[in-house]
Amino acid sequence: MIQQDSTNRESFLLNMGPQHPSTHGVLRVILEMDGEYIVNLEPVLGYGHRMHEKMAESRAWQSFYANMPRMDYVGALPFNHGYVGLIERMTGIEVPKRAEYIRVITSELNRLSSHLLWVGAFLLDLGAFTPILYTFDDREHILDILEDITGSRLTYSYYRVGGVYRDVDYKFINKTRDFLIRLKERFKIYKDLVTDNIIFIKRLKGVGIISQDMARRYGVTGAVLRGSGIKYDIRKNEPYSVYPELDFEIPIGHSGDSFDRYIVKMQEMEQSIRIIDQALDRLPDGPFKGKVPKKISLPPGDYNFAVETARGELSYYMVGDGSEIPYRLKIRVPSYSNLSLLPELCQGMLLADMVATMGSLDLVIPEIDR
Repeated sequence: MIQQDSTNRESFLLNMGPQHPSTHGVLRVILEMDGEYIVNLEPVLGYGHRMHEKMAESRAWQSFYANMPRMDYVGALPFNHGYVGLIERMTGIEVPKRAEYIRVITSELNRLSSHLLWVGAFLLDLGAFTPILYTFDDREHILDILEDITGSRLTYSYYRVGGVYRDVDYKFINKTRDFLIRLKERFKIYKDLVTDNIIFIKRLKGVGIISQDMARRYGVTGAVLRGSGIKYDIRKNEPYSVYPELDFEIPIGHSGDSFDRYIVKMQEMEQSIRIIDQALDRLPDGPFKGKVPKKISLPPGDYNFAVETARGELSYYMVGDGSEIPYRLKIRVPSYSNLSLLPELCQGMLLADMVATMGSLDLVIPEIDR
């Protein structure tokens, strides 16, 4: 469709998605183009909406366990963590230290697998096929480790109110330690293959610059926010579980471009390894699940619990009315606000640069289309 504006300049509309490989899900982007340059951009959502929040309000809170991993299927365990943490905060149920350490170890393993998938898919968007073979090779090791204790390789539903549903054993601990040693060595390969690749650098340096003002206006979180130089991470700023007991850094960028967001993600993987190493060393003996009543009613009132997922801040807000069924559940996911800045960010940008910029945001569409 060709249209003319007041200056008699011709533009045309271009549909990208909802089945385009670079949108990583059923996201449709309507682009108004002036040649290769973007005049306007409009993301269109709703193709995969499944009414998760409404489902939570129509059944007992325990029945929502299986919904959580279906939102962020790439990094499901932090979504588990946020929900059980919310119920524990509402009911005052105490979680044994061993269970909290297991949650942190498995969440960080899941964060690593999510970041590895993103790196491979991001490079695929930019036309490089080889890196995804390496990232998926590493990711398979994590899936094998998590499958042994969770019974799943993707949509994990492992955490329970009061702890986890199964304890870890020496096999899990040894396999995890071996994998961390392997991944540390693999970072050298990623540096040579990707980080120092001049074509990759030229594609991302100075592209998709998100200023700190824009980041704050749109409420972005995660590596998108930290890439712009704002040191904000729920694990540090609103500490939960045993993260306050562990020593790790929050990587930040400087210019806020797509390359900075990539560097932050890579450095976050190194910090996740650091967290897991410490948690394994400090893993205490004891029960992996606390004392939980057979029937739990949700006390009247408003409650909130936030965690740091692989993409940023996830916040569960629940209103209880004294029954087992939540009166209201509202889920604040990171990808929605991270996507919302795209129209302003990409005005006047080349189409090829828009693909690189959108890829650097690490969007997971099913968490937006809840």
